[in-house]
Amino acid sequence: MQTLMAWFNVDSPAELAWVFFGLCAQLMFTGRFIVQWLASEKAKKSVMPVAFWYFSLTGGLMLLAYAIHRADPVFILGQSLGVVIYLRNLWLIRVEKRRD
Repeated sequence: MQTLMAWFNVDSPAELAWVFFGLCAQLMFTGRFIVQWLASEKAKKSVMPVAFWYFSLTGGLMLLAYAIHRADPVFILGQSLGVVIYLRNLWLIRVEKRRD
């Protein structure tokens, strides 16, 4: 455990858990690009599946929690704006589906 903590430059198991949480958050956020890429390849054109926005929102919220824990104002600001945009896109998709 000490080697792992040294490798991630943390002083406690709790901080190590936060680093792993941050890594999972980043993987979730990155997953949105994989979803979008696969959907576009399948359609043979650029598409933005709804799953892209759910991955964005989940990853964004997780990264925001990590940024708040790290008390990083630049990271907090960036993720906060993203979360608002992801929520808005999901809302617009929901409204559009209700019209159909």
